Amino acid sequence: MNINKQNFYHFIPKFIGKGALGLIIAIGTTVSFLIFAIFKALIPPFYLNEYLKQIIRIGLASLPVVGLTAFFTGGALALQIYSGGTRLNAESAVPSIVAIGFLRELGPVLCGLMVAGRVSASIAAEIATMKVTEQIDALTTLGTDPIKYLVSPRIVVATIFLPILTTIGNIIGIFGGYLISTERLGFNPTLYIESSIKYIEFSDIYSSLIKAAVFGMIISTMGCYFGFKASRGALGVGKATTDAVVFSSILILAFNYFLTELLFRA
Repeated sequence: MNINKQNFYHFIPKFIGKGALGLIIAIGTTVSFLIFAIFKALIPPFYLNEYLKQIIRIGLASLPVVGLTAFFTGGALALQIYSGGTRLNAESAVPSIVAIGFLRELGPVLCGLMVAGRVSASIAAEIATMKVTEQIDALTTLGTDPIKYLVSPRIVVATIFLPILTTIGNIIGIFGGYLISTERLGFNPTLYIESSIKYIEFSDIYSSLIKAAVFGMIISTMGCYFGFKASRGALGVGKATTDAVVFSSILILAFNYFLTELLFRA
């Protein structure tokens, strides 16, 4: 029995140390991958066709998903706040809370998670499939840098366009709250708009954009990283896709907390 305990106590530090070392290596590899891709994006040649394709795939194609999610979430948020506000005689707080809540938290996080499910999975599957079918090796053979051709456009476009998607999502989400509040809850439309605008500060707007840009970088980096890391075969493609979405979602929620702490510390 004592021998088993001894082995167990020896095993725990080794297990924790191995896990911590693996985590540090993974973080370092991912950050190096991101920095390398950004550096490649700044030097010629620039594959403008690839950038245009990613603008359509990441930006325009994600708009319906983001818009619908924001609209229904804004409506549900207005109903919930009104329901809770009636218990405290604070129904008049609905417009300001919907607007501030969407700008600070719900807009960037919802947009990030929805785009992560759509874009990060798509990027990982596409690049992993290219690796499995040796198309990436073919690019290298033809003298084309795969990081510059495949990764840089996706990271740059996602980082720039997610704030745009988030801004549109914020507007639609706040409009959803406005529509439900005026049509279902009996709010005066003019007073609702005035109350919404009155309590919005510039910090609410720029914090939303900063978060969205960081989330866009996370989404595209995870998709590209796991796509390049994929093992051979269909199982490797599936695992890369799953890992990209899971890690993107976790990192979005984690970075959302740290960014909130940093931006709204006061």
